[in-house]
Amino acid sequence: MSLPPYASPVEKVWFWVFRIFCGLILLFLIAPVLVIVPLSFSSGSFLTYPLPGFSLRWYEAIFTSSAWMGALKNSLIVAPLATLLAMIFGTLAAVGLNRAEFPGKGLIVALLISPMVVPLVIVAVGMYFFFAQVGLLNSYTGLVLAHTVLGVPFVVITVNATLQGFDFNQVRAGASLGANPMRVFFTIVLPQIVPGVVSGGLFAFATSFDEVVVALFIASPTERTLPIQMFSGIRENISPAIAAMATILILISTLLLVTMELLRRRSERLKGGAGV
Repeated sequence: MSLPPYASPVEKVWFWVFRIFCGLILLFLIAPVLVIVPLSFSSGSFLTYPLPGFSLRWYEAIFTSSAWMGALKNSLIVAPLATLLAMIFGTLAAVGLNRAEFPGKGLIVALLISPMVVPLVIVAVGMYFFFAQVGLLNSYTGLVLAHTVLGVPFVVITVNATLQGFDFNQVRAGASLGANPMRVFFTIVLPQIVPGVVSGGLFAFATSFDEVVVALFIASPTERTLPIQMFSGIRENISPAIAAMATILILISTLLLVTMELLRRRSERLKGGAGV
C-alpha cells in the first residue's frame, strides 16, 4: 500500500513510523536466523564471534561426511514421498468436504487438522504405540506415513481456501456433456486448484524436511534424517558444520517461500480473470 497524494502531515508521519516499526519487528524476528549464516563461513572450530577468519571448510566437511550425506539422503527420500501422499490425500479430502454436507463434518475437519493443533510430542507418542502394533517402527514406510499425517492438514487448508472461489457449475457442465467424474476432476477442477495444491505441498515438504520429534520416535539409526543429525550434533558436539547445514536449510526455506508467494499471485490473477 502506497501513501495517498492527499495525505495530511500526520498521516505521512504515521505512514513512515508504522513501516519503520514493522521493519524493526521483522529484523528482531529474523536476526537469530541471520546470525547463523556468517558462522557457517568461520575458519575456527567453535561457534564464536568475532570470526577468526572466513573459510568454506565446514561446507566441505558436511559434503564429504558420510553421516551428513546419509542423513540428507534419507530426508530427500522421506520428504518428497510424504509430500506426494499428503497432496493426494489432502486434495481429495478438501474437495470431498467442500462439496458434501453431512452430520459430523466439523468433527472430521477437526480430526484432519488436529496434527497442527495437538502438541507434537503427543502425536509422536501416539504414532509410536500405533506403529509398534502394526510393525511400522524403524522403517522408511512408517516414517513416510507419519510425515504424511503431519502434512495433510496443510494441503487440506490451502486447497479448501482455493475452492472457496471455485464455481462448481463448471463441474455440472462437464458432467452434462458426458464426462465422467474422474475426467471432470482432472480437466476442470484440478487445473484451477493447482496453486492451492502446490502451496500445501510446499508446506508439507517443509514440515517433513524439518521435523525431528516424530522422527526420533519412529526412525531407526538407518533412517536418521537431517534434523535428527543436526539435533544429535548440537547435543554431542557443537561445530560450525551445523551452521553450514542450517544455512543451506535457510536457503531452501527461502526458495520455498518465494515459490509460495509466486503461486499466491498466480492464484489471485486467475481469480481476477475468472471474475472478469
